[in-house]
Amino acid sequence: MGKTIKEIKIGDTAQFSKTISESDVYLYAGITGDLNPAHINEVEAGKGNFKTRIAHGMLTAGLVSAVLGMKLPGPGTIYMGQEMKFTKPVYFGDTITAKVEAIEIIKDKILKLKTTCTNQKGEIVLDGVATVLPPRD
Repeated sequence: MGKTIKEIKIGDTAQFSKTISESDVYLYAGITGDLNPAHINEVEAGKGNFKTRIAHGMLTAGLVSAVLGMKLPGPGTIYMGQEMKFTKPVYFGDTITAKVEAIEIIKDKILKLKTTCTNQKGEIVLDGVATVLPPRD
């Protein structure tokens, strides 16, 4: 199991990095049904704001989920909510680092964490706050 609320301290951090591949984006599109041309059609995406295909924002957000569920608090964590803002596009080949930081403990059972995803240039591509229920004692 992951860390319990009593084992977590404000300021604790954890992170996970992954390079986003074309197959990641296509698999995500197939699983979710989000076949937006901005993600899967280079010709159409080339006419859009970013001039090429970009990864789904929620694929990037999924990396935050990986940190919460596997590292901090870790296995057994229940993801209750997420406020987030997508600040830059994620391109195929970008290496994204999802980082969480414990920022608040509510009533000795609910944990709030700052959630940030950055690309290989150190640019923030996702910024937000997650609310989770860590594993029980």
